Amino acid sequence: MSKPPLSVAVIGAGMAGRSHAAGYRQVNTVFGEGLPPIRLAAIADVNTELAEDAARRYGYEKAVASWEEIVEDPSIDAVSIVVGNDLHRPIAEALVRAGKHVLCEKPLAGSMADAEAMVAVERSAEVVTAVGYTFRRSPAIAAIRDHVQAGELGETTLFNGRYWCDYATDPRGPLSWRFRGGPGSGALGDIGAHIIDVGEFVCGPIESVSGAALSTTIPKRPLPLGAVVGHNAAPVSDEVGEVENEDTAVFTARFRSGLTGVFSVSRTAFGMPNGLGFDVCGLSGRASFDWHRPAEYVFDDAQPESRTRGARQVIAGPQLPYFAGGYPMQAPGNGGGNAEMFVYQCRAFLDQIVGTPDPLPACASFADALHTMRVIQAVVASAQAGGAPVDVS
Repeated sequence: MSKPPLSVAVIGAGMAGRSHAAGYRQVNTVFGEGLPPIRLAAIADVNTELAEDAARRYGYEKAVASWEEIVEDPSIDAVSIVVGNDLHRPIAEALVRAGKHVLCEKPLAGSMADAEAMVAVERSAEVVTAVGYTFRRSPAIAAIRDHVQAGELGETTLFNGRYWCDYATDPRGPLSWRFRGGPGSGALGDIGAHIIDVGEFVCGPIESVSGAALSTTIPKRPLPLGAVVGHNAAPVSDEVGEVENEDTAVFTARFRSGLTGVFSVSRTAFGMPNGLGFDVCGLSGRASFDWHRPAEYVFDDAQPESRTRGARQVIAGPQLPYFAGGYPMQAPGNGGGNAEMFVYQCRAFLDQIVGTPDPLPACASFADALHTMRVIQAVVASAQAGGAPVDVS
């Protein structure tokens, strides 16, 4: 007997929303059987033109103008929330009350109070709740995590993580929602959440931060004349408004293991379109990753023969996590990137819903994402205290 379809919807039709939409469309093309047919039910966005275009491109049945229409549709089973951070809590709470499974984009919420309320909902929910930390699905990053956990680098001594982007280098860029919300909601919350999660995914939880500094290079930006989609340029007025959050943040961290970490994030780093990267060093090895070269990583260890020691390039292939069963052409050197990670994330989310045997590693939970926000909160507190050490509550 065939399984009944699992109906999915996406709230938000911007660049990340489209990545979720495309991901759901492809979940049954990867990692074998286990899922029922997927019904692509709806895309919701207040920008109806954007919603209609996304629905057409990715094969969804309809576009709707409000998230409430998704909540009220009893035929929809699972929903991705991909809108402004301040909307995450009310949408998630309404979806959970309606009995729908929820995959929410990071950061979890626009405030600590909202995030804590969402975790409380998660604890009592009878549905699956998850958060979109897509870099966990990178084959190279997952492979480096395996090296660390297997002790192949020896005792780890340093994690150096960075996420440098250039989407805010233009002073005429519009004052979108990304530039509002107070300290910690700028580059730190937007892209810093990702590199903090990568650091903890690879090396374990962070317990304290220190030496934090936040800076805003462009303090005023022109007001947009209409909707702003993603990081795109948009028509602006002659009127300007205050930027309320940081362009750049740096801090050091102490992991539970005793490892020291150094983090830097910036949205005004010229020539770095999506520059997530990190190095993790140990007493007998090191590994490095650069998202601008996503199909490889660098590995070095204490080989027995000193004459042949040195950093070597590891090309992505079926020997890495997610590659076997996940890529249509399963041969080394075929690359990979953002789109595949969203497919794997959507697949893992739906695996959790249906209880697929031998599923992919589970998605991050609301509680995991709350911890990331507590790290961010500690960074802001350290910066406001002149770099003083602050425990992650």
